[in-house]
Amino acid sequence: MSFISTRGGACVTASQAILRGLAPDGGLYVPAVFPQMTLADIAALTKLDYRARALTILRGYLDDFNVQELADAIASAYEAAKFDDAAIAPTKKLDSNTHVLELFHGPTLAFKDMALQLLPHLTTLSAKKNGENREVAILVATSGDTGKAALAGFADAPGTGITVFYPEGKVSRVQNLQMSTQEGDNVAVCGIRGNFDDAQTGVKEIFAACKDKDLHGAMLSSANSINIGRLAPQVVYYFRAYGDLVKSGRIRLGDVVDYTVPTGNFGDILAGYFARQMGLPVGRLICASNANDVLTEFLTTGRYDKRRPFYKTTSPSMDILVSSNLERLLYLVSQDASCVERLMRELNTQGWYQVSGWMLEQLRAVFGCGCCDDAGAAEVIGRVWREHKYLCDPHTAVAWAVAEKHTREGVPMVVLSTASPYKFPAAVLHALGEASGDDEFAMMEQLHALTGMDIPKNLRGLEGRPVLHTDVIDKDAMLDYVLSDVLK
Repeated sequence: MSFISTRGGACVTASQAILRGLAPDGGLYVPAVFPQMTLADIAALTKLDYRARALTILRGYLDDFNVQELADAIASAYEAAKFDDAAIAPTKKLDSNTHVLELFHGPTLAFKDMALQLLPHLTTLSAKKNGENREVAILVATSGDTGKAALAGFADAPGTGITVFYPEGKVSRVQNLQMSTQEGDNVAVCGIRGNFDDAQTGVKEIFAACKDKDLHGAMLSSANSINIGRLAPQVVYYFRAYGDLVKSGRIRLGDVVDYTVPTGNFGDILAGYFARQMGLPVGRLICASNANDVLTEFLTTGRYDKRRPFYKTTSPSMDILVSSNLERLLYLVSQDASCVERLMRELNTQGWYQVSGWMLEQLRAVFGCGCCDDAGAAEVIGRVWREHKYLCDPHTAVAWAVAEKHTREGVPMVVLSTASPYKFPAAVLHALGEASGDDEFAMMEQLHALTGMDIPKNLRGLEGRPVLHTDVIDKDAMLDYVLSDVLK
């Protein structure tokens, strides 16, 4: 399997793509071809547990790793002790047509664990395969969940260091504490005065600025979904959900299934497109946005315009105006690196771009879209609890609201649930009609008393941990921070 840059760069192996994170020309790596799965292959997957399914699927992408290397990495990433559900990513039926794929049972209670528990193992293996003896310095921009998941995965991982940048004041209190209390001799956490897009742009600029710099014996890589090693493991759970529906008799092998995904940086939903390209019977992929609805406008009009107000919402992991992984989709649809390079240049210089009518038609043949504001998400949280006794977080509620508008007769809909409701107790309590105070840990207890749902142990243990990371910098100081404070 070879990987190529969306902007026309040369082919690299999987391990090289994982190590580099971002291509030298500033593009993102995509598979030169997609591994294929027949219906017989998919049927065989239904008999396997999550780890065995992951091994089968990832072998097609990561073919310069041998089977034993991958099997060992997957076993460590998805060991039972790290997940509070034996299924790893269970699919729950809520009504005759709607199912929820729960992706929040890992150590940080967000879907990012599904990939970021595996990426550190792949990074270490990739360094060995390529004779890389320098420390791998991982840079991460986070809108809330990626940061903690990456920190949990890379903390004290041999041969690595990790720096996480998050938008100060624009993540939840729980998300902030999950990051700022992270232990590990190789970790740094820093707030920036700006939003997630500023953090993400800053990380990309650091990669560009450091191409020819002496990094004190280190090399840069990324744990954001710009890294193909982060994106590939997310493909697995689309096959998992489909296999669960087949195994339970809810669908027949070969029936199409629609998926609705709460979307920020476009990686989670793009993994569904990868699965579709591999042969999984995916009908439509519905892109759900919150009030920061730049993707809704794009998939409706073909115009991507980041020059718009930025809203701080109750679903902060979706508070994004520049969705980096969309670049991969543009390339996969157009197969034209020069077109992608031009569009990305226009986005950077004028703040917007417009795709052709032909390209928009191709996108809309697969992708639906919709948006939901905080009030709409709160209404869904309350209604789903009353009608199904199912408690969802604001991100999942956004997806649920959009899914309701895209349900097709006779086609099952799977809503991806990306975070535990206990990570956002204030928003969930408000949605349930309850008053809340200022103490999020007291809110968790209140939510537990109200619903009977157990508080996840990794959140119970968060209160009272010492805060270890307090740095806050201007967004323009990120490069200096990395060079002077991290790569020293």
